[in-house]
Amino acid sequence: MILVFFSFVLFLFLTCSRSENKEKRTVFLYNESAGITSLDPAFAKDQANIWVCNQLYNGLVQLDNQLETQACIAYSWNVSEDGKTYTFFLRNDVYFHTTDFFNFPQGKRKVIASDFVYSFNRIVDKSVASPGAWIFNAVDTCKDGTYAFLAVDDTTLVIRLKESFPPFLKLLTMQYCSVVPKEVVDKFGKDFRKYPVGTGPFKFKMWKEGLKLVMLKNDDYFEFENNQRLPYLDAVAVSFIIDKQAAFMEFVKGNLDFLSGLDASYKDELLTKDGRLNPAYNSRIYMLTMPYLNTEYLGFLMDEKQKGADNNPLLKKEIRQALNYGFDRRKMLRFLRSNIGEPGLYGMIPYGLPPFDTNNTYGYDFNPEKARALMAAAGYPNGKGLPPITISVSESYIDIIQYIAYELEQIGFKIKIAKLQAGTQRQMIAKSELPFFRGSWIADYPDAENYLSLFYSKNFCPSGPNYTHYKNAQFDKYYEQSQQTSNDSLRMELYKKMDALIMEDAPVIVLYYDQVLRFVSKKIVNMDNNAMNLLILKKVKKINN
Repeated sequence: MILVFFSFVLFLFLTCSRSENKEKRTVFLYNESAGITSLDPAFAKDQANIWVCNQLYNGLVQLDNQLETQACIAYSWNVSEDGKTYTFFLRNDVYFHTTDFFNFPQGKRKVIASDFVYSFNRIVDKSVASPGAWIFNAVDTCKDGTYAFLAVDDTTLVIRLKESFPPFLKLLTMQYCSVVPKEVVDKFGKDFRKYPVGTGPFKFKMWKEGLKLVMLKNDDYFEFENNQRLPYLDAVAVSFIIDKQAAFMEFVKGNLDFLSGLDASYKDELLTKDGRLNPAYNSRIYMLTMPYLNTEYLGFLMDEKQKGADNNPLLKKEIRQALNYGFDRRKMLRFLRSNIGEPGLYGMIPYGLPPFDTNNTYGYDFNPEKARALMAAAGYPNGKGLPPITISVSESYIDIIQYIAYELEQIGFKIKIAKLQAGTQRQMIAKSELPFFRGSWIADYPDAENYLSLFYSKNFCPSGPNYTHYKNAQFDKYYEQSQQTSNDSLRMELYKKMDALIMEDAPVIVLYYDQVLRFVSKKIVNMDNNAMNLLILKKVKKINN
């Protein structure tokens, strides 16, 4: 019933305009089970919000499918020799969307450098409470206390940093850094979340929360391909079917064009045991896959002042190392994930992101003999005298933790599993209340620094992402050195040294490096794939029968 109503609404939107054109409109249809909470890029924290904001907005720069930084509204830029001053030169042909809920006094409204100054200051404005405020931590302040975002003229923007921060340019590709018009935000205030105006390839038409979202082609979009203005699609429509099995059935019936990721409810139907597409679907669907910048792990709270620290064996490095050696990651992926992903044998930095290297000499593979030797060295031969160890996990990952628990019990560990609601677990991790927990880290931007920042001692949660409270003076020294060099080769070597230290001290157990899986209707052409799992639709085409 929902999809019938949804299709009717789309029909109205796409036939009421340009009805003289008899060709079928091309509408890209996808489902968002997680729901969308905001269309404001200041709140583009979760994948669902990021995906839709990527259709509605643009920033200074953008990523290509190889995760290299490319021009966007800024057609060029330069960086000072000390790495502290970034100067961006803006296009003069970019306009904010024209919509039926807001009219600019001058008609079309061109984007200028001061719009970026406003948009960036809005992100760091405490009254806005954007979860992306941290992205500008490296930005310097002016004498009047304002952030050093400076509009030199309409097409020149300068950003000054306190210190060199080599990943800064890639950080600016995040959706938080999108440009928005002050006039529209001033009019709608917090309701800008549902009346968005950007510059992206699609513009907002309507959103009935929890039911449907429709975005229409932006006829004034500034990017071209082969002398043709993008995008090719006439519209993008998003449904919000919560049940993933039901969404899968709609995809199979042809009511959705795209399905992302893998759910246990349809994994065995869609994939063979070795991770290939079920041949039964070859005529209707194609599969795209590549490494995903997502490291799945178990984390230890390293704080020696935590509750129960006196009787916590996890504070002993030998026990953490033994746990790392105590189960077979390859078998885990084969039986529980149909070989989707890569076993976490090589460090915290994920597969597909430099300086990841399968020739690394650090990391952990299955070695029960070594695990037992480490247990004995810690004072617990064959597990004798070792108290039970509790792993906290949300329901969606329980199968993996049950497998790990069984394997570890074979070498003498006693494992308990504490099942928590996902939201509860996140809160408890942030409050440092879980000694041993299931976690994951999806890259905010494609630089290994984003993973290594999880272990920098000045980033202790809740104000930073160091959820394990790991502290190592040598690691901190390498981390700070890496931020002071613009030499990529030297920075990669420092990254490797930091990754090796993490593996030696074992504040985490790396489980696996994830994999992007996209299942696409064969009506869809030019669907891209990338290791950030970013949905890019501006070059997609749809073939109507």
